[in-house]
Amino acid sequence: MERTILHSDLNNFFASVECHLDPTLKGHPVAVAGDPEKRHGIILAKNYEAKSFGVQTGEPLWQAKQKCPSLICVPPHYGEYEKFSAAARKIYADYTDLVESYGMDECWLDVTGSRRLFGDGRTIADEIRERIKKELGVTVSVGVSFNKVFAKLGSDMKKPDATTVIDKDNFRNQIWDLPVRDLLYVGRKSGEKLENLGITTIGKLARTPIEALRYFMGKNGEMLWTFANGLDMSPVANINAKTLVKSVSCGNTSHRDLVCDDDIRCALLPLCTKVSSRLREYGFFCRTVRLYVRDFELSSYERQKKLRVPCRTSTEIFRAAHELFLKNHRSGKPVRSLSVQASDLIYTEEIQLSLDPEIMKLQRREFLEAACDRLEGRYGKGTVFRGVYLADPEIAGLHIHSGCENIMPGRMNMI
Repeated sequence: MERTILHSDLNNFFASVECHLDPTLKGHPVAVAGDPEKRHGIILAKNYEAKSFGVQTGEPLWQAKQKCPSLICVPPHYGEYEKFSAAARKIYADYTDLVESYGMDECWLDVTGSRRLFGDGRTIADEIRERIKKELGVTVSVGVSFNKVFAKLGSDMKKPDATTVIDKDNFRNQIWDLPVRDLLYVGRKSGEKLENLGITTIGKLARTPIEALRYFMGKNGEMLWTFANGLDMSPVANINAKTLVKSVSCGNTSHRDLVCDDDIRCALLPLCTKVSSRLREYGFFCRTVRLYVRDFELSSYERQKKLRVPCRTSTEIFRAAHELFLKNHRSGKPVRSLSVQASDLIYTEEIQLSLDPEIMKLQRREFLEAACDRLEGRYGKGTVFRGVYLADPEIAGLHIHSGCENIMPGRMNMI
């Protein structure tokens, strides 16, 4: 039986949610942007009115306002976006339990087994579009095809609020003339490499001998050839299945330059704590810690360190990240932003208890930090924090109004 795969893409998601929450924004050029006072002044999302002025996601706020002086900028409200995303997935679940998220605003749906109940792929897609519009107040574009790659390509081809069908009989006429960069997983580097080989369209990629692609691009070239020829057979995950996590990271751009080691420690430790907490949430230990550093001149570097034993405590992750910084930041330049990543992950079940005194110490620390996670889960973020954060609460991302005496006894400090 030929599969029927849908790819649903909520149009201009962040900006659409903001316009729905504040109807006075509708019809005006709107962008969701970071706070320029905290040096996060970039465009995170924009609506179609802003797009018509040439405003682009990722560009500096000042540059966007030069293009569109009437641009209305609003701060992001991630909690609201998560609510709308969950509500959309709930609608999808009415049609199939095979729903796989691809970010907050995109999902694949395998409706092969639902066609007898709800009709063909286009009928289901149109019904979902109408429900999203009526129940959530935002629009969605849906691609319908026989595999995930072409379904996503379809949702990108016509926006907003549209259904595009790509089937086995017409996909060559529909998509082979499209730029090769439109294909899923053709990023900037692979796009440049393909274009340097004279492969500028999806059709040229499909007609290139697979041996040549394998020679120049390895397994990635073989995979892209498979995609271009409509041979992708990857399944859509069950809605209750956890996406395979390959790494866990957290980063931040500081409100001021970090000029000394105390600043670095104050900024780095909260990032390591968040990474540690997320590892516990997902059920992973890490074997590698990676540090990304960008200085005030916007030059950057990335370094990594293998851990002696797999762990997920914030102290060990911090120790590795701080060691990487001290060893590699020889320029002495003030630091603008830091990011910490835990990778080379293994599941909790694969970790065995040990009688090694050092490992037992890590395990005791793990129990303590897990208890802190539970406190924050019950009483809210910032319920438990390290006293070192008080050296500069803004660098540490600690939102308090005055001194520690106003925090206690309602909050606890962890030294």
